[in-house]
Amino acid sequence: MIRAVLIAAFGLLAVPALAGTVTDSSGRVVEIPDRVDAVFAAGPPASILVYALKPEALTGWPRALRPEERPYIAEPFRDLPETGRLTGRGGEANLERVLAIDPDLIVDFGSVRDTYRDLAERTQAQTGIPYILVNGRFEATPEALRLVGAALGVPERGAALAADAEATFAAIDAILADVPLEARPRVYLARGPDGLETGTVGSINTEIIERAGGRNVADPGDGRPGGLVQASIEQVILSDPDIIVTWDRTFYAKVFDDPLWAGIKAVREGRVHLSPTAPFGWIDRPPSLNRMIGLRWMARLLYPDRWPGALRDEARDFYRLWYHVDLSEDDLDRLLEWSAGRPPN
Repeated sequence: MIRAVLIAAFGLLAVPALAGTVTDSSGRVVEIPDRVDAVFAAGPPASILVYALKPEALTGWPRALRPEERPYIAEPFRDLPETGRLTGRGGEANLERVLAIDPDLIVDFGSVRDTYRDLAERTQAQTGIPYILVNGRFEATPEALRLVGAALGVPERGAALAADAEATFAAIDAILADVPLEARPRVYLARGPDGLETGTVGSINTEIIERAGGRNVADPGDGRPGGLVQASIEQVILSDPDIIVTWDRTFYAKVFDDPLWAGIKAVREGRVHLSPTAPFGWIDRPPSLNRMIGLRWMARLLYPDRWPGALRDEARDFYRLWYHVDLSEDDLDRLLEWSAGRPPN
């Protein structure tokens, strides 16, 4: 009943899918219903993927939206229930809850390592609900959109968003074609209130830096898979990044007045940038489709003379296309506050 009300309110009708059998990103062959009207998102990245493609099919948010996030989601979907998550940190949704929701399909978007494949197999066997794994890496975004769009019965929507993602990648590639690696800006991602958590090269959390044409200074150089690490201020000083990006307002509010950071080039030159975070972070938090607008923001920070257009217009268009919402001028003001960085003293 609730789902029917949401469909009517949003003005969308479910389109019968002709999927039948889907081969997910891990190579699993999964039988899915011809019509998918209810989807359980296994984690935050999957909830954004499903919402972007077919919001009326989303059965709930892994974490309920906060008040400051609500204006950036289409109104019929702001009050969807909190479902918890099956995967990642704090995966607390139990199978009884999934069965009570009774979805047609479970979608996970992110890593397709054996750990997640095993979870998908086990959950599907125990519940009888089809469960697909979708590769969440940046380069796989268009493929993911087409795959899940087809599975949800909205292939045209999947193709449209995939084409938009491909256009963004192509625009960045055109900029980078004549910018050698050694000439690209050196970037540090400052996570947390002290700015000392970061992601090493290859991490899904810093993938946005590398894809936008920046050089992640957190590079151990040993070829190990990237991940989140705790840095020291000495390491950041030694790396001396040209640009620092962060989503943490506590860190941003104090970094320019902190003597420990004062000598770093990015701080001296006012090139510390606070990423928007509503309704989802533009850098990661979570690493999902929300990074597509973050990628454009990042490319503009790194190559301001080469990236065309105005960020305000780009954000308005992105939120309309991907998030189904028309932002007011006040909403845009709040979203983009401080995102351009602070001029040096």
